[in-house]
Amino acid sequence: MKFRLITAKDDQTLAGIIRQQLKSHGLALPGTAYTDPELDHLSNFYQGTKRRYYVVVNEDDQVLGGAGFAELAQTEGVAELQKLYLSPAAKGSGLSYQILDQVEQGAKEAGFKQLYLETHTNLKAAIHIYEKAGFKLLDDPLTHPVHQTVDRFYLKDL
Repeated sequence: MKFRLITAKDDQTLAGIIRQQLKSHGLALPGTAYTDPELDHLSNFYQGTKRRYYVVVNEDDQVLGGAGFAELAQTEGVAELQKLYLSPAAKGSGLSYQILDQVEQGAKEAGFKQLYLETHTNLKAAIHIYEKAGFKLLDDPLTHPVHQTVDRFYLKDL
């Protein structure tokens, strides 16, 4: 497995992985990433110095999932972890922790001091990963959530 930055050829596969995973957890709803307008063109959204998206690929360059970060609006030195999803074939392999490490490293290199995330209680495996990786549960969001259905908020010092 290797990590690389997203390209346009990855967009369709990643959108499919993200939608399939949200659907499997009962979150194919308005107010979730399922209906994000940029979901079908993530490579365009993640261009620039304050946002990146990494994909994990197998030896045949087949996309197995990804995760990214972008500057969190109305905050200083905080990036938001965004769209960490893996295909069912990649689950249980430890790739979630590896791609999370990649995102944290990229966010630090971009000058961020903290990494924030929003998630939903239905995503129990993701919550386990975030907590094991050192994210601390917050009582309230840092900013007004873009996705109205999220109900758990975490922060980690980088």
